[in-house]
Amino acid sequence: MSQKGKGWLLVVAALAGIWLIRHGSGAELTPPQPAAAQAFAGGPELQPGAPLAEPLKPSAPVRIRIPSIRVDAPMMRLGLGADGSLDVPPADNRNVVGWYRDGTPPGSKGSAIVAGHVDDATGPSVFYNLGTLQKGNKVEVVRQDGRTAVFSLDAVEVYENKNFPDERVYGASPYASLRLITCGGGFSRTTGYRGNVVAYAHLTGVR
Repeated sequence: MSQKGKGWLLVVAALAGIWLIRHGSGAELTPPQPAAAQAFAGGPELQPGAPLAEPLKPSAPVRIRIPSIRVDAPMMRLGLGADGSLDVPPADNRNVVGWYRDGTPPGSKGSAIVAGHVDDATGPSVFYNLGTLQKGNKVEVVRQDGRTAVFSLDAVEVYENKNFPDERVYGASPYASLRLITCGGGFSRTTGYRGNVVAYAHLTGVR
């Protein structure tokens, strides 16, 4: 794996185990997890005949919308920290999503990596309901060039940290792909979230 790939992989550690929702009794509320039916049926490949849109030229994203879970959020650039891990959006802004600025911009050929918080000490954050997405749901990314890249969900899966499939999530794609990542996989009082929820999508339209 390239050094860049290793840097992307470390986003898992950066996003895991820092945010927690508490209510009156102090018990934890865990965010929704993907249903088994939303996983890939036979590996992370598109089904024959799946609609594909022609990839766009690179342009930075400025906003993301996921109507089915009421996400409408600005996007910011994320770089790598001194330790090689992917930076994360500011913890005090629950409605902002980040994308890896040195990777593929959403809508262009390749795998675009997007990350958002699931919750914090005060309540749900932008990707709290990522685990409720279903195959076929739409994700819209507004770009600086004025185009809106429209993606269709292929699968939503949850992974334990120790079994995170870095090649599946961060590997190269022959078409315009999108990977949405947040915390998930259950919660531990001592170590935080045990894993990550990842939603996979591919470009099916442009407006």
